[in-house]
Amino acid sequence: MVKTAESRPHELRIIAGQWRGRRWRFPCGPDIRPTPNRIRETLFNWLAPSIRGAHVLDLFAGSGALGLESLSRGAIGAVFIDTDQRSLSAIRKNCTQWGAVGSQVLRSDALTYLAQTRPSSQAAFDIIFIDPPFDAGLWQPVCARLEAGRWLAPEAFVYIEAPAGQVPERLSSELQPWRTSTAGAVGYHLLRRECARSDEI
Repeated sequence: MVKTAESRPHELRIIAGQWRGRRWRFPCGPDIRPTPNRIRETLFNWLAPSIRGAHVLDLFAGSGALGLESLSRGAIGAVFIDTDQRSLSAIRKNCTQWGAVGSQVLRSDALTYLAQTRPSSQAAFDIIFIDPPFDAGLWQPVCARLEAGRWLAPEAFVYIEAPAGQVPERLSSELQPWRTSTAGAVGYHLLRRECARSDEI
């Protein structure tokens, strides 16, 4: 069967780190919208001082671009969450082939995953990527559950990608805007948790 443009797998490239230049394919679909290279490069420039040794959560993982780029740049571990089994299979394959120690690939709805309280044996996340379907309006409830379940490290970063102008300035009591920019119709925002370290002891 000849593949149409809509069914043909797409391809991405790791920008920097130990896997720099490596390419991988991911399935196409209406909800799989990888972060463009230009935005990804800017985002990881912002995160450069904090990425090495970080625990990363890639919600709405899709192509896996953000979590894989994090691992390439020295993150100690990454959890990929998505509901699309095709996407998860592609991410799992890459993690295995590239020897991505510390990766975990789980099939789950983001809100369902976050509804549980973080196990005491699991480290809180230093960097969380939130890139849901643009029409889902999930930024606020996801941020609320991140806080309620104690998923956030004391100085955690939360990245949100959304249509330009649609993300409220204040998504929670603890997450404050840190960096923000736009690229065409896409707005991308890096927020940082502001709280005392003592509340995690």
